[in-house]
Amino acid sequence: MRTRTRIATVIASGVLATALLASPSLAAGQRGGPAPEQTSPRPQSTQVAGTCDGTGTGRQGRDAGRGRGTGTRADLTGVPSGTLTDAQRSALAAVAEDEKLAHDLYVAFADLYTVPVFDRIATAETQHLAAVRLLLDRYDLADPTIGLEAGTFATASFQQLYDTQLAAGSADLAAAYEVGVLIEETDIADLKAAAVDLAAPDVERVYANLLAGSERHLAAFGG
Repeated sequence: MRTRTRIATVIASGVLATALLASPSLAAGQRGGPAPEQTSPRPQSTQVAGTCDGTGTGRQGRDAGRGRGTGTRADLTGVPSGTLTDAQRSALAAVAEDEKLAHDLYVAFADLYTVPVFDRIATAETQHLAAVRLLLDRYDLADPTIGLEAGTFATASFQQLYDTQLAAGSADLAAAYEVGVLIEETDIADLKAAAVDLAAPDVERVYANLLAGSERHLAAFGG
């Protein structure tokens, strides 16, 4: 499995260097420790619409990579929009690709390994992407994930990151868990960075929900 430093080099060559994935988590060293046991983690409790519960059959998650996600959208009724800078608009579009990347990796690992955690979290990533798409609609931004098959990305840096981590996680179950930890640790750091200086209550709400979901996912992967 490539180190996070190498992943940071990949990301730095793409749009994420100025948008979302330029985080301290990528500069951290490779995780160590024993391989995770091949057991199912404790199911996460169901949350309100828009949060990520990590439960479900996985069918919704599998469809999301093809632009047909049926996950629960965030309930932003009564939550006002705000103003986004150009950098924040780019970051929001990057979040959509980030959620698709996590979803597609977890679906691929669910096909390789018998543990249910990957299917459950892939379904939750569908809910994440649905919430982000609602924001893209609100702010009249193009969705870079629409119409793309699983494992296919509009941005070259995302495509390379997906290919690299799919190969790494295909080695064995322990490696797949390590990829999950890396993805969720990176998401946590990047969502915190993306939320700085926001003047948009609806975006703040969705980012907070995504952050809470990623923290639960990290725990499910043993991080």
